[in-house]
Amino acid sequence: MTSTAPEALEGQHPVAPTVAEPPSWQRRLRQFGYRPDTSGALSVGLRERLVPPYARPSERLWSLFLIGPAAADRIWRIAAWAGPLLVALVAGVLRFWNLGKPHAVIFDETYYAKDSWALINQGYEGAWPKDIDKTILNDPGAVLVPTDPGYVVHPPVGKWVIGIGEKLFGFEPFGWRFMVALLGTLSVLMLCRIGRRLFRSTFLGCLAGLLLTVDGLHFVMSRTALLDQVLMFFVLAAFGCLVVDRDKARARLAAGLPEDAEEGILRPDASVAETLRLGWRPWRLAAGVMLGLAAGTKWNGLYIMAAFGLMTVLWDIGARRTAGAIRPYTAVLKRDLVPAFVSVVPVAIGTYLLSWTGWIVTDKGYFRNWAAEQDKLNGGGTWGWLPDWLRSLWHYETEVYKFHVGLSSPHTYESNPWSWIVLGRPVSYFYESPAPGQNGCPADASDKCAQEVLALGTPLLWWAACFAILYVLWRWAFRRDWRAGAIACGIAAGWAPWFLYQERTIFFFYAVVFVPFLCLAVAMMIGAIVGPAGSSERRRTFGAVAAGVLVLLIVWNFIYFWPLYTGEAIPIQGWRNRMWLDTWV
Repeated sequence: MTSTAPEALEGQHPVAPTVAEPPSWQRRLRQFGYRPDTSGALSVGLRERLVPPYARPSERLWSLFLIGPAAADRIWRIAAWAGPLLVALVAGVLRFWNLGKPHAVIFDETYYAKDSWALINQGYEGAWPKDIDKTILNDPGAVLVPTDPGYVVHPPVGKWVIGIGEKLFGFEPFGWRFMVALLGTLSVLMLCRIGRRLFRSTFLGCLAGLLLTVDGLHFVMSRTALLDQVLMFFVLAAFGCLVVDRDKARARLAAGLPEDAEEGILRPDASVAETLRLGWRPWRLAAGVMLGLAAGTKWNGLYIMAAFGLMTVLWDIGARRTAGAIRPYTAVLKRDLVPAFVSVVPVAIGTYLLSWTGWIVTDKGYFRNWAAEQDKLNGGGTWGWLPDWLRSLWHYETEVYKFHVGLSSPHTYESNPWSWIVLGRPVSYFYESPAPGQNGCPADASDKCAQEVLALGTPLLWWAACFAILYVLWRWAFRRDWRAGAIACGIAAGWAPWFLYQERTIFFFYAVVFVPFLCLAVAMMIGAIVGPAGSSERRRTFGAVAAGVLVLLIVWNFIYFWPLYTGEAIPIQGWRNRMWLDTWV
C-alpha cells in the first residue's frame, strides 16, 4: 500500500490514495444516518461478523459487587437461562392466576371451546345446539357431543391444542383456557431466548420477554380460548428456529473459511463462500413444521410462511456475501434455494395435511363424503384419480375460502388494521354490571360496578411501539441492521396482509400474532436509548435512567389496567377513568 507521508518516496511528489466516491443517492441519504457497506474495512474480525459473540457485563460492574472473574463467568452463563426462566415464571403466575374466572363462555369461546371438545373426543367438529352454553357451565358432564357434523371455517390445529386442556381438566373454563395460557407463558420464555440470540444480550432478551409479559393483549389472549394466541405461538417458534438456523449456517461458513496461520483470523474466500454446502439444517425443517402448524391454526399463517421463507433466503445471501462471495445471489440460487424451499414449503404442507387426520379417518366430518357423492353423480370427473379424502378436503377448503373473503357482516367491535397500532378499537370479550355487594362489587359502592374483560394492549407499550417501528425501519434501511429487518419482517407478516381485506369484518385481537415483534422493537429501541458500548459514563447514565423510567411506566400501565384484563369488578367511575379513548367504550 502506498504511503502518503511526504518522505515516502524520495524525489517524488506524494500521491494520495484514490477513494471511490459513493453514488449521489448515498451522499444524499447520509443526512438521515445512512452508512454505505464498508464491511471490507471494518475492524471487527470476519469470524465475529459471521457469528457475533454475546455481550458480557463489564469487569467494573462485577467489581462493584466484589465478584471475581471466575464467579462472574459462571453467573453470566447461568443467567442465560435463569433470566428467561424467571421472567417466564412471572408471566405464568399472572396468566394462570384465577384462570377459570370469569366462569363464563366469553366472546368466541362459544365456538372454539365446543369445537375443541368435539374434536378431541370424536375427531371432527359437531353441530352444537345454540342454547347449550349455560348447560355446559352448570353441568358439563351432562352434555353429549353431537354426532352430526358442524361446518367450521378454521383448520383444526388450534382446536386440537385447546382440546388437550379440556381432556386434562374437563369441559369447563379452566380446561379450555389451560393450553392457551401454557402457550402464552412458553412464548414469553421463547421471546427471552430469541431476543438474547438476536441482540446478543441476555438483558435485552429478558427485557423483550418482560414487555410481552405485561402486554395487555397478549395477557388477555393467554387467558381466553381463541385460536390467535395459538397461531402467535407457532409463528414465534418458527421465527426462533430460523434465527438459530441462521447462526448455525453462518458458523459452518466460518468453519470452512481459511484462517491466517500467524494472526489467527479468518480470511474471506470467494470459492468457499460460493461453493460450500451448508448441509443438514434441522432448525429450518423445524421452522417448516411450525409454519405448517401455524397455517393449520389459521390461514393467515400462509402469509407469514411466505415472508419468513424470503427472509431466510436473504439471510443466506448476506452470509455468503460476508464470507467473500462475489456473486452471492447466484451462489444461493445454486446451493441454498431448493433446500430452503423443500425444508419449508413441502414440510409445512405435509404438517398441515397431517393436522386433518381426525377428519380424514372418520366418515362423518363436514363435506367428508363430498367426493364420493360427486363420483356417483358424474363418475369422478378430471380429478377422480385422486383420493376421495383429498378431493373432499380441497372442496371444503374452497368453500371456507369463499366464506372468509366474503365475510362482511357488521360487528360492534370490528376495526380497521390502520387503527390497531394506536389501539383504536379494542374488543370487549365480557361485560357485566354487578350491583353493590354482588359478584365482587364493594358493598359500600355508591353505584353499580363494571366487570369487563377487554382485549386491549398496554397503551404505553403500544404507543412506544409506534416510535420503535420507525426506529427499526430506519435502522434497517440506513444502517443495514439485519436484526431490525427481521423484526420489521415479523411485524409486517402479521399485520400487512389484513390491509388486503379492509372490507372484511376483522378485529383488533388478530394483532396478537405480531405482538412479540413489537416487544422486540421496543427492546431494541430501549437498548439504543441506554447507549452503545463505549459511550461515555454520562451518556450511559442518562440513557439508563430514561430507559428505566419508560419500562416502569409500561409496567405501571399494565397494573393500572389489570381489572379490565381480568374481569375484576370495580366501581363504575374507576372503569370510566380507564376509558382513555371514546372508541374503547
